Amino acid sequence: MERNTHFISTRLEQRKQENSLRSLSTAGDLIDFCSNDYLGFASSSELRSIVNKELESFPDYLLGSTGSRLISGNDIFTEQLENEIAIFHDAEAGLIFNSGYDANLGLFSSLGQRGDTIITDEFIHASIIDGARLSHANRFIFKHNDLDSLEEKLKAAKGAIYIAVESIYSMDGDEAPLENMINLAEKYNAVVIVDEAHATGVFGSEGRGLVHKYGLQNRVFARTVTFGKAIGVHGAIILGSKPLRDYLINFARSFIYSTAGSFYTHLSVKMAYQFLRSKNYPELIADKINIFKEYTDDISNQFIKSHSTIQSMIISGNEQTRMAARSLQNQGFDVRPILSPTVQPGKERLRICLHTFNTDEDIMKLAASLKKLI
Repeated sequence: MERNTHFISTRLEQRKQENSLRSLSTAGDLIDFCSNDYLGFASSSELRSIVNKELESFPDYLLGSTGSRLISGNDIFTEQLENEIAIFHDAEAGLIFNSGYDANLGLFSSLGQRGDTIITDEFIHASIIDGARLSHANRFIFKHNDLDSLEEKLKAAKGAIYIAVESIYSMDGDEAPLENMINLAEKYNAVVIVDEAHATGVFGSEGRGLVHKYGLQNRVFARTVTFGKAIGVHGAIILGSKPLRDYLINFARSFIYSTAGSFYTHLSVKMAYQFLRSKNYPELIADKINIFKEYTDDISNQFIKSHSTIQSMIISGNEQTRMAARSLQNQGFDVRPILSPTVQPGKERLRICLHTFNTDEDIMKLAASLKKLI
């Protein structure tokens, strides 16, 4: 045991020396500019009341699902919910997972076989990286949003070829050139899988995401849609063909061997999707993004180019970025530092997330505080 404990202690000490040691914290009463609750659904008293009211129609609902969906954890409600969400996003079918991480892990680890190729953007989410690592496929990485780099990898790819991108990238907030990538994929008989985690609820008609906005839903192989960001609840769904759904039920280990989400969780998802259609939320959040960009226009060169809810201000250096975040927190703004190794050294940043509930005055005051950091 001593050897094992020494290893743990050494790694933690290394992180301390690099100013990259992670720890848990709570926000207190700070103004939220860090969470993924872009539309305010997670904190919505109105949505909470709608969920609780709907629960009254199911007085005997179980607190837990009691097992995996292949044993005792499946029900008609969940299957109907999957179908409703698939129809909303204009997909043939969908399969719910317990989280976006579980969804990507199950999808990519089960698809790639020996002799196949998974090609990912260099800034792809960790869940896709881990899923690809667990597969038996060859793995290539192309430069971020670089079509020439992608084509170079496609020329070297073999077997069934899967290209993985995010429609909106979680750390940079920028958008993938989806249509151009799909055109390139089709040229090389490859398929594209799009993680819509940070686009769902924010872009497209009624928040259907960027794939739907650009009319590409029939040209992508699969989409990962998460419920824990703009939708404000918990879980995720893989959207694709009916054969893909059947395949994942049989081969996605993170689905097969996980206890299913609870009835309350799935009912919350259902009601959140109904709530999403009650207002033009993409327009509401677009207004907040535009206000932020207007107030920070004179320091826009400090930011990664983005028209999404994620606005990243490069500070550079773990300690400097920590200090900048601490300064903002002392002024009442909950802004978190994103440090290496989460991002590349030299690209450490303040990741600012905008929400429909952020007031124009709060955004203006935050912008003024950001300018003082330069």
